[in-house]
Amino acid sequence: MWKLYILLTTTMLLWGLNLPMLKYMLTHMQPVTMTAFRILSAGIMVFIILGALKLVRLPTKKEWTYIIGGAALNVVLHHYFLNMGLFRTSGTNASLILGTGPVLTAICTSLILRNYPTKIQWLGAIIGFIGIGSVVLAGGEGIAALKLGDAFIFISILAQVLSFLIIAKAARTLDPRLLTAYMLIVGSLALFVISLIQEPGELMKFATVPQTFWLIFALSAIFGTAVGHMLYNYSVGQVGPSKAAIFMNLNTLFALVGSAVFLGEIITGRHLFGFVLIIIGVILGSGAAEDLWKKRKQNPEPS
Repeated sequence: MWKLYILLTTTMLLWGLNLPMLKYMLTHMQPVTMTAFRILSAGIMVFIILGALKLVRLPTKKEWTYIIGGAALNVVLHHYFLNMGLFRTSGTNASLILGTGPVLTAICTSLILRNYPTKIQWLGAIIGFIGIGSVVLAGGEGIAALKLGDAFIFISILAQVLSFLIIAKAARTLDPRLLTAYMLIVGSLALFVISLIQEPGELMKFATVPQTFWLIFALSAIFGTAVGHMLYNYSVGQVGPSKAAIFMNLNTLFALVGSAVFLGEIITGRHLFGFVLIIIGVILGSGAAEDLWKKRKQNPEPS
C-alpha cells in the first residue's frame, strides 16, 4: 500500500510541475491545438512503454465502451475546459476549484458506487480542502476575483472525477495503464477535430514557436501527461477513486512550488500553513493514518 502512496505522491509532483509548463505554452499557442498534440504525443509514448513491457492487446467490445467514455470525460472534456479555463482565469482561482477534486470524488463515489469513506477520511478531505483554501487565498485575489473561466475549471474537474469511476470499473478486466494509452489516443483525435473547427490555421504556429517551447512540450507530454496519467489511473484501479483522489490536494502544493521556482512567485507564511493542512488531510483522507494505526494494534511494540 505504501508503494502506491509513493506512486500517487510522485504523480502529484508531475502534475503540479505541469501547471507552470502549461501556462508557458499557452503564451505561444491557442489551448485546444496545443493540447491535442500534447496528448497525442503522450498517448504514443504510453504505447511505446507498454509495448516494451508486452502489455499491449486489443480491447473487447465492452472495454471499448469504457475507453470511449473515459476518453470523453478524462481527456476531451477535462483537458478542453481546463485549458480554456486557464486561458480566462487566474492560477489562484483555478487552484482553488481544482482543490475540490477529492471532495467531489468522495461524494460521487458515495452516490454512484455506494462506496462510503470512513469518518476519518471525510475529516481528512475537509482538512485538505481548508488547506487548499488557505494556500490559494494567500495569493491575494480571493473569492471576489472569480471569473467566467472558473466555470470551465469546475466542469474540467467534475469531468475528471466522473472519469475515475469509469476507470475503477474498467480496471477489473483492462490494465489501467493500457486503458490510459487508448484513452489518450482517442481523446487527442477528438480534440484535434475540435481544434480544426475552433482554431483554424493554428497548426502553422508550430513552425514559429521557440526551441524552449519544444523542450517544455516534450517534458509536459512525457512526464506530466503520459507517465502522470499512467501512474494515477493504475493507482485508481488499485486503491479506488476516493483514496487516490485525496492525493490531488498535493497538486496545489507542488504547483505553487513549481510556480515559485520557474515563474518567480512568492511563497508566504499562509502558504506554509496551508501546506501543513494539506499534508495532514492527505495522511488522514488517504487512509494512511488508519493503516498505520491498525498495524500498530496488530503488532504492538514490546515494552
